[in-house]
Amino acid sequence: MAAGTGGNGAGERGAAQRATAQRGVGERGAGRGGRTARGWRAALIPAQEGRTAVVTGANSGIGYVAARELARHGAHVVLACRSERRGADAVARLLSEVPGAHAEFSPLDLGDLASVREFAARHVRRPVGVLLNNAGVMATPFARTADGFERQFGVNHLGHFALTGLLLPALLRAPDSRVVTVSSQTHVFGTIDPRDLDSARHYRRWLAYGRSKTANLLFTHELARRLEAAGADTVAAAVHPGFARTNLQTSAVREEGRRFAERLAALGTRLVGQSAEAGALPSLYAATAPGVAQDSFTGPRFLMWRGAPAPSWRAPWTRDDETARRLWTASEELTGVRYALPEPGRDASRDARF
Repeated sequence: MAAGTGGNGAGERGAAQRATAQRGVGERGAGRGGRTARGWRAALIPAQEGRTAVVTGANSGIGYVAARELARHGAHVVLACRSERRGADAVARLLSEVPGAHAEFSPLDLGDLASVREFAARHVRRPVGVLLNNAGVMATPFARTADGFERQFGVNHLGHFALTGLLLPALLRAPDSRVVTVSSQTHVFGTIDPRDLDSARHYRRWLAYGRSKTANLLFTHELARRLEAAGADTVAAAVHPGFARTNLQTSAVREEGRRFAERLAALGTRLVGQSAEAGALPSLYAATAPGVAQDSFTGPRFLMWRGAPAPSWRAPWTRDDETARRLWTASEELTGVRYALPEPGRDASRDARF
């Protein structure tokens, strides 16, 4: 495990108390919806000293930028990545850009629930102030995870569902903790189909991707409801980056060896996409800004495409309580991970499943 400078114990707890006090001062004037003022930028991130932040897929793109900026503002950042080489390289790059930062690499393969459990076991003992569920795959050819799930549903939703549940005790121990899950405006491509939950029977790559992003929003919705019912000091929020210039845009065609399509996608991304730094702002806002509301959805301000963070439109079906509850139940059964949170308004006689 590659690591930068560290620090725990009494000093870290004291720093956490000071940082929490600073966040609280801003929050009292922020209102329920949070301060998504025009021009919000990474420089406005409150002090993060004493907080641990876990960022999945942090070796590149918006995940790397988010990890770097959280570290720049004092957080101890865990870069959770599948590739040991890329993860270690990302830590080295981060430490060169932010000398003295607290950062470490820890292996995590969201397509393998055994890896998710191993990762959580390594990090559940200390409070986690921020869990940024950032990693994902997009519009890939049909494949299955190590546990037999369709890859996009398995990595984008089930892997993060399991990780969040296993780290929940650590999140609940941290003051004003955040669970931020990266969705996409392409969630409009597909609702959850109870007859084909992971799109494996009738696979169309963009439909499957849209469904996995809908699942991200339904997960956030149900987690927020359960956290509120428990009176927890943890906020569950969702974000999307707009159109950002990252390797996610070309990864699927690269995997298939379609060189011309890869070059075309790369050109289009350079022409119309915003930088990874700009794409990471909604994630950083939801992870750190005062007054972020439960189940909020934040994205770029201008046409939900680019610009500073702002409240974003989402499809009505992503706020449906019954669909969210059923997806939650199915996800628990598929992953074997149960959350120690009450179900809002639970009626024991109604145990419908997908």
